[in-house]
Amino acid sequence: MSAKYLTLLRDLDVKRWFDNLSARSTLTATVYLRALGLYCESNHTTPAGVLKAAGTKEFRDGFTDFVRRLEREGRAGSYIARFKKVLHSWLAYNGVSVRLKVNIAGEYDTPTLANERVPSKEELDKIIRMATPRARVPIALMAFSGLRPESLGNYVGTDGLALGDLEAETSESGLTFSKVPAMVAVRKNLSKSRNQYFTFMPEQGLTYVRDYLEERAKRGERLAKTSPLLSFDARGRKKNRYMRTTLVTRDVKEAILKAGFSWRPYVLRAYFDTNMVIAESKGKISHPYLQFMMGHRGDIEARYSTSKGVLPPDMIEDMREAYRRSQDHLLTTKPEAEEQKIREAFKKQLLAVAGFSGEEVSRYDLTNMSDEELHSLVRQRLLGVMANNGSRQKVIAVSDVERYLAEGWEYVDSLPNERAIIKMPF
Repeated sequence: MSAKYLTLLRDLDVKRWFDNLSARSTLTATVYLRALGLYCESNHTTPAGVLKAAGTKEFRDGFTDFVRRLEREGRAGSYIARFKKVLHSWLAYNGVSVRLKVNIAGEYDTPTLANERVPSKEELDKIIRMATPRARVPIALMAFSGLRPESLGNYVGTDGLALGDLEAETSESGLTFSKVPAMVAVRKNLSKSRNQYFTFMPEQGLTYVRDYLEERAKRGERLAKTSPLLSFDARGRKKNRYMRTTLVTRDVKEAILKAGFSWRPYVLRAYFDTNMVIAESKGKISHPYLQFMMGHRGDIEARYSTSKGVLPPDMIEDMREAYRRSQDHLLTTKPEAEEQKIREAFKKQLLAVAGFSGEEVSRYDLTNMSDEELHSLVRQRLLGVMANNGSRQKVIAVSDVERYLAEGWEYVDSLPNERAIIKMPF
């Protein structure tokens, strides 16, 4: 923040107002202080002068002229409206009940977001590939878990997500996840609405976390539950224990730009929200569960808060399963285990088509069966190839020739005693 606006805090009334806002959000308090300072500077007044003039025609006319001037300068209505909101906050804190009834063109418009859309899976995958190992962690937590960047590291760097907030066993070399998707707990002081909640992280995101922590451990860092999930590297001087929000979003923004896009980092949380709503529409997750994982207030949040952060284990597991059913809408890569299941299912189906019974299929280790072994089994069953000598020809009764030809064999010649020779077509 500019030093000239920090001087406003010399006024004890302003400092009390600022500290009161900071108790809820340091970021909001800083933005409001800057806006109040800019308004006072533009109108040649002081915060005390604003209080003194509140409710007068002079105050109303001064604010109206300020609004019209910013409109002529091409400022967005949403930007101008912030000053009205800040003045209302400053006045209300000091017990002055005055509402500025000045219309602002486009007050509720957000032009910076007008052309911003949610990334596709392919676009998100490209962003991840362009990211550093550290940047992949916040990208995954925002896109796959719905976290706000402020939860990863607050505005002043005094708090943020720690290793102990992840459902895992912590050792000096990293984390071990016994349950996947793993729970990610967001403490009250890291939540925008100041309510504790949790969400989940899929295997793809956990892979990025493990890789990043392994890097840190190799550099000699001893990891513990209290260790910040995101740590500083050699890029700059470490001023705080945790990375500030601006540094977290800087990493993400750099990856977005390298991928060729101009989105805000916050669009990754919109990616989570949008795709989980699609999952909800398909009946994979309930609306209360989704609202809770987004950190919004609701029935589950109220129960979680009043029960001191404890939900029934069966409810937690049900939420985990709902997330697991929904994660395909989020992931840019298929989980290895899921791909293995698909491959095994295909092998079973192919063997069944070839005429193998379920009991016969169960005798084979499909997980470790190579494609060559599978092809050999199918070929032997379909075309009757002898496993011991690989014979390509076969003697059959003449009456069976038509049936074998229908199965793909080729006629070679006739033999005495109503016999015939057929061969494999390859």
